[in-house]
Amino acid sequence: MKKILGLDLGTNSIGWALVEQDFENKQGQILGLGSRIIPMPQDILTDFGKGTTKSQTADRTKARGVRRLYQRDNLRRERLHRVLNILNFLPQHFKNEIDFEFHKGQFINYGEPKLPFFKNDEGKYEFLFKDSYNEMVEEFKKAQPDLFYTKANGKETKIPYDWTIYYLRKKALSLKISKEELAWLILNFNQKRGYYQLSEDEQENDENKIKEFVVLKVGKLIETGEIAKKTGDKLFKVFFENGWEYDKPTARPQDWEGKTKEFIVTTSETKDGKIKRSYKAVDSEQDWIAIKKKTEQEIGKSGETIGTYIYETLLTNPTQKIRGKLVRTIERKFYKDELKSILETQIELHTDLQSKKLYSACINELYPNNEAHRKNIENRGFLYLFMDDIIFYQRPLKTKTYLISDCSLEYRIRKDTKEKVYIKCIAKSNPIFQEFRLWQFLANLKIYERERDGNFDVDVTMELLNSEDEWVKLFDSLNDKEEISQKQMLSYFKLNVEKYRWNFVDEPDKKYPCNETRFSFLSRFKKLNIDSSFLTPEVTQHLWHLLYSVTDPEERKSAIKKFATKHSLNTVFEELFAKFPPFKRDYGSFSEKAIKKLLPFMRKGIYWSEDNISEQAKTRINSIIERLETIKFELNRLEEITDDVVPKQVLKSFINSDYSLKGLNTYQASYLVYGRHSEASDTKKWATSQDIADFLNPKLKGSFKQHSLRNPIVEQVLTETLRVVKDIWDEFGNGEESYFDEIHIELGREMKNDKKTRERISKTQNENENTNLRIRAILNELLNDGLDVKPYSPSQQEILKIYEEGVFQNENKKEALEEIEKIRKNASPSKSEIQRYKLWLEQGYISPYTGKSIMLSELFTHKYQIEHIFPQSRYFDDSLSNKIICEAEVNQLKDNRTAYEFIKEFGGTSVDLGQGRNIKVFTIPEYEQHVKTYFNKNKIKRENLLNEDIPESFINRQMNDSRYISKVV
Repeated sequence: MKKILGLDLGTNSIGWALVEQDFENKQGQILGLGSRIIPMPQDILTDFGKGTTKSQTADRTKARGVRRLYQRDNLRRERLHRVLNILNFLPQHFKNEIDFEFHKGQFINYGEPKLPFFKNDEGKYEFLFKDSYNEMVEEFKKAQPDLFYTKANGKETKIPYDWTIYYLRKKALSLKISKEELAWLILNFNQKRGYYQLSEDEQENDENKIKEFVVLKVGKLIETGEIAKKTGDKLFKVFFENGWEYDKPTARPQDWEGKTKEFIVTTSETKDGKIKRSYKAVDSEQDWIAIKKKTEQEIGKSGETIGTYIYETLLTNPTQKIRGKLVRTIERKFYKDELKSILETQIELHTDLQSKKLYSACINELYPNNEAHRKNIENRGFLYLFMDDIIFYQRPLKTKTYLISDCSLEYRIRKDTKEKVYIKCIAKSNPIFQEFRLWQFLANLKIYERERDGNFDVDVTMELLNSEDEWVKLFDSLNDKEEISQKQMLSYFKLNVEKYRWNFVDEPDKKYPCNETRFSFLSRFKKLNIDSSFLTPEVTQHLWHLLYSVTDPEERKSAIKKFATKHSLNTVFEELFAKFPPFKRDYGSFSEKAIKKLLPFMRKGIYWSEDNISEQAKTRINSIIERLETIKFELNRLEEITDDVVPKQVLKSFINSDYSLKGLNTYQASYLVYGRHSEASDTKKWATSQDIADFLNPKLKGSFKQHSLRNPIVEQVLTETLRVVKDIWDEFGNGEESYFDEIHIELGREMKNDKKTRERISKTQNENENTNLRIRAILNELLNDGLDVKPYSPSQQEILKIYEEGVFQNENKKEALEEIEKIRKNASPSKSEIQRYKLWLEQGYISPYTGKSIMLSELFTHKYQIEHIFPQSRYFDDSLSNKIICEAEVNQLKDNRTAYEFIKEFGGTSVDLGQGRNIKVFTIPEYEQHVKTYFNKNKIKRENLLNEDIPESFINRQMNDSRYISKVV
């Protein structure tokens, strides 16, 4: 008797059943069953269904990130205090508030003293830098004479002391300021450092593209003669007063004509020398990007530093608000350039900032135990110390290599523990992976002729690629491309999309990656007039490794220069590749070591060499040949055999092959190299329930690590599943060793889908919901009296069509109006009525079995029924793709047959509809022609209607691959 445990995993519950079965005697019993509800908030489950996987600790992580930013800001300030104290730049009152003995650089008792204000003998706060303030006031008096003395009382208007900092920032660019003033200025820059984006996320600085914030006034609108698909409004070309043309027609001229619009305009030059502009509408009061770009542009046009720009603006307009208005978030480089200019000037004017002795004292204070860093910066000076080591220091990103997936095929053995340590997977941008992915793509490629001699989807791949040379030519063509679409692939064979398709997503413009890395190199070499033959595999690998691994800009420039010198390339090469954008940190499924072993079996033609094939692989292919000859290629026998030497899946894949060791699929190559085609043979086995308990105990070595899966939903389902299995093991098997013979796992639909699929399903559901609401609204309007006709309203056009075809073209108008009256009494259309209406529109208002029109007035009556193309008794599929509407009598005659079986048996038959009315069923040619005409764009329903046999596979929702969670469980 076998003990089998079945598990049904969902996002909010785990169902289980433990059965005992004797298959030989056909006996069995249920030992127990039940379910466990997973404690998970509904909002998290809802987000998971939408493709959003947010950790329950996300809010804590966000708060911790904010705390870290404050901590780093305080640390920079403390370091500056210590350096400025050694230089004796700090005012005495400010210095007295800082602890330099125990908590170096920190304020005493968590105080927040202000550097420019001190308490006088009377206990009142007084501004420290009165001389500089008075200098500033004099400049304001000259610029704004009417502002300082009124005719009424002759009193002088006060200027805020805080504005002195902007005056000092301007003055420090050319004149000497005091030590204390410079300390105030430096600490001020520590507070406002600007926006900075790490180089990993920076985009390529393309000199041919210019982005600018522009305010444009619409000059004229010209009607295109086209209509917007969604709204039905007329489309207009938009021309601005400066002569520029908007890059796309607009459907709302009332919102544009004569008005001023704000845009981020990207200007570039095309290959033929024409100017191309793309527009992004923005709001400079709301949009962060627009605010940032506008501010940077205005500062750039002024030709001044930020401090000078603010000060000059205040001189002109003293009522101008600065923070949040005049200058908001801008790039860090503006602040860096200003501070650098100030420090360079002040270092020349202050001898203390030139002292090597003081500089040495400062770095000893900051790095008493870090001798290596002290030596590294001992000759760099105060400019470097303030700029790069303290204020604008950017912490390098922590390595996250542990997050990269492990290769399932390659590992190494640790010398000390003898444990297996799996090698990390390869970067997708690696040229080796790019070639591997391209051969994999070609191994799976099929070209189909949509229809030939009455047959659909005829495989013509071997007709188009009938030799290895043809495959190599196709590989070479794709190897120089960045991506490929179905339309481009078919044009390579001089075929069109209307008559042919490939076996991937049947969309003409859906893109699939080719060799993106080689393409990016070739596009730049083309600008340098360097022949593509220069990019040998060795050179490509070397160049990629250089650009991928060296992230520091200065180190990268140096490495590129060495590469250029080695290969006799000019300085233009250095400049071009110094701006090369960083590669995405995406990773494949195998390691580089594994791919190098698999590639020799996947290549063809001139790229294949027998010298790269191991004797072990040749032995394995011979065992496959021998096994297949034993069963004489009989598929029915193949299904019956149980072969532990050669897996059944591998035998199947080689049945129609020529047994060559080239052009193989990934799993075929994997079996020949590693003796297995999946990682299943490397899974661990837990012998007792205590093993599971130990695995879930975080205190034990080798236990399950929280957040190791980086998916909170999957992680919680996994741990709850293990607890369920342990509890069942203890309850029914007392935790004894090897209690279960088998464990079967079934995943809920939402668990099987990856993130992108869940996002797509959620989007489709929303669209379907909107469609249902629209149809419900149309039906509700149909049920009401009176028509308020709007000629350009799509919904009104739909209603008019319904009335025309459903009522006024009906031969018996009186009967039709009576049927409408019945429908009118139902204020809210039912789900069945909405479904009927959908199918009616989809069919073009015609019954697909007879070709007769279906009047709207009769659509919701007993005269017509929703019918299943494949009968539910033979194939359970209740989706709309398996439904049509036809006459009730025709549906009864069809009975338990498929649509095509029905036409084949009853084609040309006359069906009695009662009351002396008869209707004729389509003949086979009529039926096929009608289906191809009316369901041309609905591929699934067309194939269902023309398919005589019940599909062997499960319906689509049952065909989903078990992805991440199934692999882990």
